[in-house]
Amino acid sequence: MTPGIDPDFNRLATLIRTHPAIAPIREAATTPLYLVGGAIRDALADFRVDDIDLVIEGDPVPLAAGFDPAAKVNDRFGTVNLLVDGYPVDIATARTETYSRPGALPDVRPGTLEDDLRRRDFTINAMAIGIDEGSEMIDQFGGIADLESGVLRVLHDASFEDDPTRALRAARYAARLDFDLEPKTAELMMKVNLGSISRDRVESELRLIALEDNALEALRLARLWGLVDFPEERLDLAEQAIELIEIEPWRDEAPREALILEVVFGNLSGAEELLGEPGTPWQACRLTRGRTALELVVARALGAVWLDRWQREWRWVELEITGADLLAAGVPEGPQIGAGLDAALEAKLDRGESGVEAEMAVALKAVGARLP
Repeated sequence: MTPGIDPDFNRLATLIRTHPAIAPIREAATTPLYLVGGAIRDALADFRVDDIDLVIEGDPVPLAAGFDPAAKVNDRFGTVNLLVDGYPVDIATARTETYSRPGALPDVRPGTLEDDLRRRDFTINAMAIGIDEGSEMIDQFGGIADLESGVLRVLHDASFEDDPTRALRAARYAARLDFDLEPKTAELMMKVNLGSISRDRVESELRLIALEDNALEALRLARLWGLVDFPEERLDLAEQAIELIEIEPWRDEAPREALILEVVFGNLSGAEELLGEPGTPWQACRLTRGRTALELVVARALGAVWLDRWQREWRWVELEITGADLLAAGVPEGPQIGAGLDAALEAKLDRGESGVEAEMAVALKAVGARLP
C-alpha cells in the first residue's frame, strides 16, 4: 500500500524548522542551502527520516568546519560529512557529473542546484527545498507525483547505463517503500549490466540492502530483475535464520545483515557438515570447535536441532584446571597440553568427572604423566 502524501507538507516543514541539526546550520549559513534527496522523500511519505543531506552552490567546507573541525572532506565529490549537535549531516557542493564509460565513477565539477538534481537516480530522490522559512519545493522531475503513485522512475534513459548500482538501489527502495517500477524504468532494468562495475561496488550495495528491514524482499526483486543469482530457496532459509537470532538461545549471536548475505550468497557446505547429530556432548563440542557464529546459526536454520542444546548447555562447560596446571605437573609445553585438557573436558561432558583432582587425573593419564 502506497504511503499517503501530506498535501500541506506539514511534516516536511516541521522537520526543516525543528531538526536539531538544520536549525543551527540555517542560523550560521550566509549562502542558501537546500535539503535534498531522502529526507524529503521520507518526510513526505511519512517514513522515519535518517539522513540530512544538504546542497550548497559553493564550497561547503568553511560552513562545515565551523560546526565540526573533524569533518571529513571528500574533494573528489565535493562533499563534507560532519556532526552537528551529535547528528550526522552531509553537505555537498551542487555538482554536475559525466561518465567516461558505462559503470565508471563519475567525473564531477561544480554546477547549479538544477544540475545536482538532474544527476540523481530516481525522481523521488530529485527534489529539494531551501532550509529557510517559507521556501518552496523544487520538484522539476515529478517526484511528488511518483511518490503519490508509488512508482520508481529514473530521470533519463541512460541512468542505469551510467551507474548500474542504481538498479540495486531500486530494489532497496522498492522493497522499503512498497513501490513498483514505472514501465519505462522496468524496461531499462532488463538491460542492466552489473558486470561493468567492480565487485566491491556491487557488494557495497548488497550490504546496504542487507541492512534494510525488508532486505529479503529487496533481494527477491533483485533476483527477479536478473541483477543477482542465487537459489530461490535461500530466501526461505534466510528468513528462518533471522527468526533464530531474534529468540533464545540464538538471540543476537550473529549480525543480521551478515547472516542474510551469508545465507543468500555464501557457500553453505561448512554449515551442512553439522547436520549429522553427534553421539555425545563431547562430539558436539568437537564439531562446533572453530566454527563461526554465522556457520552455527545457518546450520541450525538448516535443521541441526542438536545445536540448541549445545548453545544452552554444553558450550558453557569449563574445566577447573588450566594448561598452567599441567605445566606445573611436569607436562612439557606443546600439543600434549591441549590433548590433556581435551581428555579432561570429554570426561566432564560425557561422564560427569569434575573437580580439580578428577580433571587432573584424567588429563595426566591421557598424556602418560603422573601426579607429582
